[in-house]
Amino acid sequence: MRNDEGDMVDLYIPRKCSSTNRLITAKDHASVQLNVGHLDEHGVYTGQYTTFALSGFVRSNGEGDAALDRLWQKKKAEAGQSSF
Repeated sequence: MRNDEGDMVDLYIPRKCSSTNRLITAKDHASVQLNVGHLDEHGVYTGQYTTFALSGFVRSNGEGDAALDRLWQKKKAEAGQSSF
């Protein structure tokens, strides 16, 4: 919900898991949100990042690392990253 000035005033804004597209509830204390920084061709941080959210379900199944790797491979071309 937005107030008269256009600011977000909701106390809780739900997130979705980047891997499974499941809703991450407020009680999912095992979920994480990661910011992966973008690098230039010299390996220097550019100040930009991509955000990924992983639900506790993905992490408890031991698939967090594989899911993050798969998601980053998709986003890497969009971000203009080269492989180091």
